[in-house]
Amino acid sequence: MFISLLDFPWEYPLLVLVGLVVGIINTMAGGGSLLTLPILIFLGLPSSVANGTNRIAIMMTAFSANMGFKSMGISTFPFSAYTGTCALVGSIIGAHIAIDINDELFNKILSVIMILVIIIIVFKPKIVSNNLSVRLTGKHLRLSCIVFFFLGVYGGFVNAGIGFIIMLFLHYYNRMNLVRVNATKVVIVLVYTLGAFLTFVFNDLVNYSYGICLAIGTMIGRFAVKKGEKIIKVFLVISVFIISIKLWLF
Repeated sequence: MFISLLDFPWEYPLLVLVGLVVGIINTMAGGGSLLTLPILIFLGLPSSVANGTNRIAIMMTAFSANMGFKSMGISTFPFSAYTGTCALVGSIIGAHIAIDINDELFNKILSVIMILVIIIIVFKPKIVSNNLSVRLTGKHLRLSCIVFFFLGVYGGFVNAGIGFIIMLFLHYYNRMNLVRVNATKVVIVLVYTLGAFLTFVFNDLVNYSYGICLAIGTMIGRFAVKKGEKIIKVFLVISVFIISIKLWLF
């Protein structure tokens, strides 16, 4: 018995393809979640379900990156543990806010966030790779924990573009070089995303099949390309601009 083309779950290969593109974008320029969350919404998922589903790919990407840094012996423990824990607490609060808000308001908030984040992506200052005198203890650690609690709230709420904000803070306040910034970021993102994801899971707001397809494509895309940042950044800017308008009117 042959499956009719009309009965074929076309969303699955589409999401793998979307994940592939997003994986390439994340590897070259970052900000792929600016595309995946709206696309999940456009596929008919309620905003809260799309939000929870999107976390699967984020977790898998962060876990893979974290294992890579661990294999190279790069770590900022215990700083990453303290800040990650604070972000975890914040993410649970942020996820509950996202769950309680109605879809129309969430979509409008997301469309505004997308424009703001794309501005950060375009105009963000460079992070240098030079060795710096890091500030990871004392008052700097205490303030970092407070900041990452609120970043966790945002990450739990929507997550879009948070990687850039984390990187800029770690570099300019904690004075980490590029390698340490990325190693710390992936730990924090993994920890708080797990908290947010479980919050959505406990509220039955995750479409696992969509999430796994998206995650598979993302992981393939991450390993598929190593150059072309400028082209990808232009593509991301145009795509986010169009999608944010559509999302506002959706």
